[in-house]
Amino acid sequence: MTDIKSQNQLEIDPISVLLIDDHSLFRAGLAELLERRGIQVIASVNNGAEGVTLALEHQPDIVLLDIRMPQANGLEILSQLIKAGFQQPIIMVTTSRDEHDIAFTLKNGAKGYLLKDMEPNELINALHQIKKGETVVAPELATTLARALQGDHEPSNTKNKLKDLTPREFEILQYIAEGGSNKVIARTLGITDGTVKLHVKSILRKLDVHSRVEAAVIAVENNITKKSNI
Repeated sequence: MTDIKSQNQLEIDPISVLLIDDHSLFRAGLAELLERRGIQVIASVNNGAEGVTLALEHQPDIVLLDIRMPQANGLEILSQLIKAGFQQPIIMVTTSRDEHDIAFTLKNGAKGYLLKDMEPNELINALHQIKKGETVVAPELATTLARALQGDHEPSNTKNKLKDLTPREFEILQYIAEGGSNKVIARTLGITDGTVKLHVKSILRKLDVHSRVEAAVIAVENNITKKSNI
């Protein structure tokens, strides 16, 4: 049923993207994947200067931008686009798990930070979330981002809210803090993906937050972590 819903969403909510990445094989593979899923790739380029020009000219719904590139890297291109007044979401798609890269890009205008080895369905779902105005970070980077953001604000007073979590929700929050995706948490706990999704929704509602990253920040602030192999 999820696949049918996703397919219908693609039909009624088309997305156009611009790819900026210096690896030709990756660009070609990603462009083919996106086009097969009904997402329009308006251009696929290997350098930042051309990418900035095309982004400003065509105003794609989303720019997918690599970080590690020769000449102008992704961090510089992000800054150039923001300074030029580009207002559409810019998403980093990279192999870098560096805390500085994650924190810098999100603090300086990026609306997402995704990894190149993520599952295709997760990427497509992330693009639709981003199109709706959400900021999306790869689940396995939640802890890294939470720690990077920890010093930027006063710790939130959430101890009372944490007490509202059921034992199962508290356990799942620990896995979220370790970067576990719904699929991995479900496999680890021996429950279905759908059950995990329901628990995650309840956790976000009880903690009064809107994303897994915010929940992970709360977990890190309150030293709620689980040593695990997920």
